Order: sequence, then structure tokens, then C-alpha cells
Amino acid sequence: MKLTVIAVGKVKAPFAEADAHYRKLLQRNQPVEVIEVRDEANVEGRIPPNAHVIALDRGGRSLDSKGWASWLSERRIDAQDLCFLIGGPEGHSSETLALAGERLSFGPQTMAHQLARVVLLEQLFRATKILAGEKYHHE
Repeated sequence: MKLTVIAVGKVKAPFAEADAHYRKLLQRNQPVEVIEVRDEANVEGRIPPNAHVIALDRGGRSLDSKGWASWLSERRIDAQDLCFLIGGPEGHSSETLALAGERLSFGPQTMAHQLARVVLLEQLFRATKILAGEKYHHE
């Protein structure tokens, strides 16, 4: 299973260091390819063929950390590539949301899109650690 993140805009300080940190940590259990696009018009053409597309959207379904692990485990069983979409400063357009087969949320608050990218990478890392039975998550 391949994981791809398509993010509108380039990651910049202070988020770049955390982004690189979690991408490095993920390399061992679940490598993630991050594709940065200039604007939403370039998103659709970068989605990998046959991938399950997930838009990060505050109106989506919220999961706790164990929920993320369970969700990721189910996707692994399906053996389908995943593609996460992170919008820019204005969020996603209705056209981009229409590309997604699923929407997930980090909660009802609005957060900087670059911060959402770091939170996604951290939650994917946490989920892989939970699934591997390794220490990282504490209740």
C-alpha cells in the first residue's frame, strides 16, 4: 500500500522541520510521498491511479489515535493505495472535495494548512506505531 499526500503550497518554517521529522520517522513502517502543488487546479492530475482519495476537511469524520490506527489497518487489508488531499489557505474547493471518496477531520477548528500536514504525518506515524505494537501512544 502506497501513501501519497498532495498538499497545496510548499511547507515553510516553522512547519518544515516537523514535516521532515515525521516523514523520516515514517520511512521505516509506512513511507509517504508528499507532492506539493501550486494551487488546487493541479491536484486532480497528481492523484495516483486507483488510489482511495481522502480529503482532510473540518466537516469530515473525526478519529482518535486508535481510530486512525484501526482505519489504517482496514485500508491495509483492502491493499488500496491512499491519497490524502490538503487544501491551501482557503481550504478545498467543492470540485476538489468531489474528487474524494472520504473526508477525515482533525476537528471542527480551522488550522493552518501547513500545520494540518504535520498533524497528518504525526497521526500516520502514531497509527503505524500502534499497529506495530511499539511504544509511542499512551492513553
